[in-house]
Amino acid sequence: MYRSMEYGDTARVVTPSDATEHRLGTVTDVAYSTPHTTPARRYTLRFPNGTERTYPADHVVRCTRTDDHAALEAAFTTAYAALRDACRIAHDYDSDLSAGTASLLRRLVDLTRLRLGLTLDPASPHVGEGTGGAQ
Repeated sequence: MYRSMEYGDTARVVTPSDATEHRLGTVTDVAYSTPHTTPARRYTLRFPNGTERTYPADHVVRCTRTDDHAALEAAFTTAYAALRDACRIAHDYDSDLSAGTASLLRRLVDLTRLRLGLTLDPASPHVGEGTGGAQ
């Protein structure tokens, strides 16, 4: 059953066009086609920077902080796999580049473990290929 979002619900723009729209917004207004219909026509979202924008209902999807956590895990896991591969290539290319890339990789591993509880395993060849990188 379709249920419109309500005031105070959190939502995300389906196809973000700028940095603001990548953030989680709070529904501050709902516009309906008629006063007696259930489906919403438009939602107004307030983003953390204070900006308010109105979108057609099909451009917005309900999203929670839990969804954000999963999206962060996926993004950091993908970034980790790319950085790990770059580190391996840089090892043979340039020693300074290799050291800098390894430093970034270590910082990413430490940050994700500390802030997200995500364990990224440098030995795993499957990180970023659907396993999620979590243990």
